[in-house]
Amino acid sequence: MTHDLHADRARLAELIRELAVVHGNVTLSSGNQADYYIDLRRITLHHEAAPLVGRVMLGLLDDAGIEFEAAGGLTMGADPVGTAVMHAAGDRNIDAFVVRKEQKTHGMSRQVEGPSVDGRKVVILEDTSTTGGSALTAVDGVRKAGGDIQAVAVIVDRDTGAAEHVAEQAGVPYLYAFSKNDLGLDD
Repeated sequence: MTHDLHADRARLAELIRELAVVHGNVTLSSGNQADYYIDLRRITLHHEAAPLVGRVMLGLLDDAGIEFEAAGGLTMGADPVGTAVMHAAGDRNIDAFVVRKEQKTHGMSRQVEGPSVDGRKVVILEDTSTTGGSALTAVDGVRKAGGDIQAVAVIVDRDTGAAEHVAEQAGVPYLYAFSKNDLGLDD
């Protein structure tokens, strides 16, 4: 089945505005205050939106010329995004992976779970980013596991410095599917 990326993107933006934007004073994971919260788990775990997330994110990466073999990020926000990209990729053989905040001290003592990223081209994914902290934690863990990071890609960028911070600290492109302005949001 062929999908219209423009239509997928428009419908995903509509679903994000409808289901994921919560208005009211909130404290973000960065510690910053905002008058709205974008709860993208309401999108990445939604029956209609999750396949759109996969297609839109894969299209974003393809349009930027990013070649990769696996996609994932810091657990929990990135987990369904990586899975959505893996499923959208179809027969392109793109794996997903999960990055723990810290390396396990038991079992196989891994920080990156799933198929090995060692020596592979990978993309770090995130649902939304304010400071880029979660993405950078994932970048560090994946690099320690031998992954060759090609880019960081997020569904929604809040336009609060994450793009610049990630690009500077990680030295890789930072891509996003939607800005806060694309969604009609202002801080």
